[in-house]
Amino acid sequence: MKVLITGATGLVGSELVSQCHEKGYAVNYLTTRKNKIVSEDKYQGFFWNPTAGEIDAKCLDGVSVIINLAGASISKRWTPSYRKEIIDSRVNTLELLRNTLLNNENHSVKSLISASAIGIYPNSLSNLYTENEDSVDDSFLGEVVSVWEKKINEFKSLGLTVAKVRIGLVMSKDGGALPEMAKPVRNYVGAAFGSGEQWQSWVHVTDLAAIFLHIAMYKLKGTYNGVGPNPVTNSKLVKEIAKALDQPLFLPNIPKFIMYTVLGKMAYILFASQRVSSKKIEEEGFIFQYANICQALGAIYDNNAECLESKTNVTKQFVN
Repeated sequence: MKVLITGATGLVGSELVSQCHEKGYAVNYLTTRKNKIVSEDKYQGFFWNPTAGEIDAKCLDGVSVIINLAGASISKRWTPSYRKEIIDSRVNTLELLRNTLLNNENHSVKSLISASAIGIYPNSLSNLYTENEDSVDDSFLGEVVSVWEKKINEFKSLGLTVAKVRIGLVMSKDGGALPEMAKPVRNYVGAAFGSGEQWQSWVHVTDLAAIFLHIAMYKLKGTYNGVGPNPVTNSKLVKEIAKALDQPLFLPNIPKFIMYTVLGKMAYILFASQRVSSKKIEEEGFIFQYANICQALGAIYDNNAECLESKTNVTKQFVN
């Protein structure tokens, strides 16, 4: 199998490339930086510029699966111009890929698997969300994901098998949210945000990349939540980070108004609560390597502290 990956040099993309190579899969990847183009055995880079509509169509040679991870980070201040960039970076990349497929009748692509986000689910302290949820969060994030998924679905008209992975909070020491959350804990100023009761659905980066490959290998279609089996509250997450780092927590929770003053509307992502189910991908035979947050953080920080919670016990509270 040969896979074309967009966003291959990012946090999730790098792990995905590594897992592809472990399984013997060849990887083509698209990059907007010509200095990141390399040509190696089973790893070939190609230039594209979605804003200008430029792409090297040779990127499709021999490719059967496209995995799309492209999109500007949401973890920057949401100025009007950057809000537009967040949406355009997702729409333009997909439009360019679709047009490239349309203009190349001899391509061998059979499926598209695209990143999406759990930000589409409404903010709730009580709901457990599955992929069947129809409601959309009335926030900028809800708008972004709604537009994003509409563009992804357009690939169905090309006869491709289409799958979407709604990604939660990605756990990795190499990037994403965790290093930023760990900084204040390391500096003795760590604390939960707001009430700390908001749910955070997380996934270890190794499991997330493996979900994409599981979908590719078994030719799955539809929407899947890219989250681990056991969401935690923000308060629990901060406590587990402190435990993994062997650091104390003694400050009171950080009030909303402070974070909104510092970060503007982007602070919404710190307080939004989405408790999301991983049951659907598990029913397709996927087995998580990191089912509990203490287990995941222990692996990330090389901490062998005992995990007291079991998957069975924690899952029961979502069912009962």
